Amino acid sequence: MQHNPTGTARLGLALLLGLLAFLGPLNIDMYLPSFPGIAQDLDTSATLVQSSLTACLLGLAIGQLLVGPISDAEGRRKPLIVATFLFALASILCALAPNIVVLIAARFIQGLTASAGVVLSRAVVRDVFNGRELTKFFSLLMVINAVAPMIAPIMGGFILSFEATSWKSIFFFLGFIGLLMVMVVATKLKETLPASRRIPSSVGASLTTMGSLLKDRSFIGYALVVGFVHGGSFAYVSGTPFVYQDIYGVSPQVFSVLFGINGLAIITGSFLIGRFSGIIHEQKLLQTAVVVALTATSLLLVMTIIEGPLVSLVILIFIYMITMGMITTSTFTLGMANQAHRAGSASAVLGMLPLLLGSIFSPLAGINEASSIPMGAILFTTSLIGFIILFTCVKKVEVEA
Repeated sequence: MQHNPTGTARLGLALLLGLLAFLGPLNIDMYLPSFPGIAQDLDTSATLVQSSLTACLLGLAIGQLLVGPISDAEGRRKPLIVATFLFALASILCALAPNIVVLIAARFIQGLTASAGVVLSRAVVRDVFNGRELTKFFSLLMVINAVAPMIAPIMGGFILSFEATSWKSIFFFLGFIGLLMVMVVATKLKETLPASRRIPSSVGASLTTMGSLLKDRSFIGYALVVGFVHGGSFAYVSGTPFVYQDIYGVSPQVFSVLFGINGLAIITGSFLIGRFSGIIHEQKLLQTAVVVALTATSLLLVMTIIEGPLVSLVILIFIYMITMGMITTSTFTLGMANQAHRAGSASAVLGMLPLLLGSIFSPLAGINEASSIPMGAILFTTSLIGFIILFTCVKKVEVEA
């Protein structure tokens, strides 16, 4: 494939990779409006329903660790086709789940297979672009990808608005999307990793590659920053369906809109990185985003403690999600800058840590179903940890370099 493509080739690649990356957020966000309905239909608790999200996040995290090294050895195209087909089958299994245990297991498989689209779309970007073009293109990809959190819950809420449909219909729809993606990848995506640049496939080689990444202090610093800050945001993802609907009494459709508008926030954050990275170094932009995230979550925690109005939560979360778009984009471009020879593995680590940590934080948001404080506390704590890492570990590495 052409290096640093421009014009229609660039736009076509952005749309194709955006669709692939779209699969992960769609898989996470689309069924959120159905949380209360799943709890009632399967006669289970809010925490167990949130555990189905945890299972999906664990699958996404583990899948990236598997798919990344495999793609560095076998190329990008073949693993994508196989994994996306299995995602379609897993989605149907979710729809047919008779109880919460089966749903949780099926969601793990669904996340495991959806991980290929997430990690390999990023690896393809690193295969094709470098330098300033890498930052610009990835910010464009993040803008496209940010549409998923915006429309996925709205789509889920729309499906639930019909009397003849239920949460099961959402998973059947995801199965259809998976099959559609298989056809798109098979017909439109060309291999971007030539055989001459592939790393031998073996457990030892994979461990060696991962070990070298963990020894790269600069890379692992960026990975930990995005891991904690983005990982903490999953407490918001799993917490707001109950906070907005059960505590503040909004309908599934209104929740879908309130949740979906945060996609605009992510788009704004990603756009800011793409627009100003040529003027202000990504490191400075990242520092600014983390400071704003910590400030917003501090105020959010106060609002949850005093039971502030819904509008205060919505505004502060919107600001927080702007910083999320900035943080995910800037940490990727900074962390991937020197990883051309192990882009699949590096992309896997950057994508895995937020999901792994998010799988821990997600169910904690439901510890007290009658309060939004757990959600606020998690968002504040993870933002604080990210702030500490960035201004100690990562900053020192940059000075030393």
